[in-house]
Amino acid sequence: MKYSKTSNKSQKKKLTKKLLHKYRLVILNEDTFEERFAMKLTRLNVFIFGSLFALLLIGFTTVFIAFTPIREYIPGYTSPTLQKQAITLEQKTDSLMNLTRMNELYMASIKDVLNGQVSSETINKDSIYAALAAEVDPENLNPSRADSILREKVDNEDKYNLFESAQSVKNFVFFPPVKGTVSSGFSIEEQHYAVDIAVPKNTPVKAAADGRVVLASWTSDSGFVIVVDHGNQLLSVYKHNSSLTKTQGELVKAREVIAISGSSGELSTGPHLHFELWNDGNPIDPLAFIDF
Repeated sequence: MKYSKTSNKSQKKKLTKKLLHKYRLVILNEDTFEERFAMKLTRLNVFIFGSLFALLLIGFTTVFIAFTPIREYIPGYTSPTLQKQAITLEQKTDSLMNLTRMNELYMASIKDVLNGQVSSETINKDSIYAALAAEVDPENLNPSRADSILREKVDNEDKYNLFESAQSVKNFVFFPPVKGTVSSGFSIEEQHYAVDIAVPKNTPVKAAADGRVVLASWTSDSGFVIVVDHGNQLLSVYKHNSSLTKTQGELVKAREVIAISGSSGELSTGPHLHFELWNDGNPIDPLAFIDF
C-alpha cells in the first residue's frame, strides 16, 4: 500500500517536472551564428498560449463571418435577393401550373366534342373554372388552428394601425430623405425605378415618413439597404448606404436618421442615395411627391 502511494507521488512529481522543465528557444544568424532572439519556454506555457491562440482565432473567425457582409457568400446564410427571387418564381410556377391545367381541360373538352359526347355550346370558361374548382379538396380550405391565431393577431395589429388616416399616395406627405442634386431620374424604359441623389459621403439619410423598418441588410449589388413600410401598401427604399442606424422591426418617425449615405454595392459609381417609392407593388416616381 505504501509502495503504491509512493509510486503515485513519484509519477506526479515527474509529470510536474516535465511540464515545468524550461527550454530555451534561440534564433541565430545562419552566417555568423549570432544570437538574434532567445526565449525561455515550458511545455505548460506552450500548451496555454497555443490554446488561447486557437480560441482567439475561432472567436475572430466567427465574428468576422457573422457580422460582416461576407456572410452572404457562406453556405447556410440566406440572401434577401435570393428570397425575393424564390417567392417570385414560386408565384410564377403556381400560375403556370394553373394555366397548364386549364389548357388540359380545354383540350379534353375539344376531344369530347369531336367524339360527339358533348355539344360545343357547353365548352366555355365557366365550365373550365368549375372543373378546376371541383378538383380542389374542400378540407384543405379550412383554416388550421395556427392560421386562425395568425389571422387574429394580424387583425389586432391592423386595429391599431397608425396609418389608417392616409387614403392614398396622393394625399400622403413625404419628406426628402436627403437634399442634393438628382443625378439620375425615374425611368420605366430603362428599368430605373428610382431617383439617384448625389450627396457627400456620410450624409445622414432620413425616413421619408413614419413607418416600420421591414428590411435592413446588405446585398452585393446594392450595398447596405433599408426598406420602410409606411402602411397602405406604401414602401420607401434606400440603397448604397455606407451604414445603417436602424434594424428590422424598429418604428421610425419622419425625418429620423435611418442610415448614412455612401457608395456601397457593386452597382454604385459614387457617393449617392438610390431612393425608391412603391405603392401596392408598383414603382412610382418620387419626384412627383418630393422636392429634393
